[in-house]
Amino acid sequence: MLTLYTFHNSICTQKVFITLAEKGMECEEETVNLFAAEQYSPAYLKINPKGVVPTLVHEGRTIPESSLICEYIDETWPDSGPGGKLIPYGPFLKSRMRLFSKLVDETIFESTRELSFSAMFREKMKKMPEEQRRKRFANVGDPSKRARLISTYEQGIESPYVFQAIGNWEKAFSAIDASIAEFGGPWLLGTRFTLADINMIPYLWRIEYLDLIDIWLDDHDAAAAWWERAKTRPSAVSCIPDRLNEDDINAMKEHGGKLRDATLKKRKEYLGLKPK
Repeated sequence: MLTLYTFHNSICTQKVFITLAEKGMECEEETVNLFAAEQYSPAYLKINPKGVVPTLVHEGRTIPESSLICEYIDETWPDSGPGGKLIPYGPFLKSRMRLFSKLVDETIFESTRELSFSAMFREKMKKMPEEQRRKRFANVGDPSKRARLISTYEQGIESPYVFQAIGNWEKAFSAIDASIAEFGGPWLLGTRFTLADINMIPYLWRIEYLDLIDIWLDDHDAAAAWWERAKTRPSAVSCIPDRLNEDDINAMKEHGGKLRDATLKKRKEYLGLKPK
């Protein structure tokens, strides 16, 4: 039996849902309410000491981290699903797939979080009682993550971490363009849909919902064509827009739209700093 600990609209969990959908598999879902800080409860910290979602439990064994969970599912059930394996064949393509995993885990996850937080969750934190807000900051055990959270809370779009996020997204779209040029498309690693594509899809969908994606895609034709194809993939549609309600989507668009002008300005500033 598979049990997945998740939270509504968790981007990282969306990767796992798409992987399960591609394999034709289902799981039991356990909701961890991040807004109520349930991820820091003693019971959940026993399951995932980092206090994050998702976490997969299979036959009593715990697998944390969304990228690892997706690989675990594909390697445990390699022949499931109409498309078969999602990890590409051969060491070279596997290494390229994992470059996209690293891109997400090391930069794009945080970059998307900074933009989402600046657009939406910052306003929710402003409405919290001071004591609850302090506790929320204190619960973030990693000092660097705590510093990012405090900076984006205090400065919003003017936080240097948000500027860094905008630059990281520019690099990500360039990486998509380069991969499609190298392997010929239509997917990131060629003709097969793989975990490389699954890694990226939820993050692009989030910045699309924030009404920001065209800021980059207007200058990245190959990435734009890949995205038009990716967001019609049945597994992705069923696991992202079909799981959201109209209020979710409208709230993201409304709050993200308030950042458009500042994001455009900061991207222009970032491009001006790049070596010619």
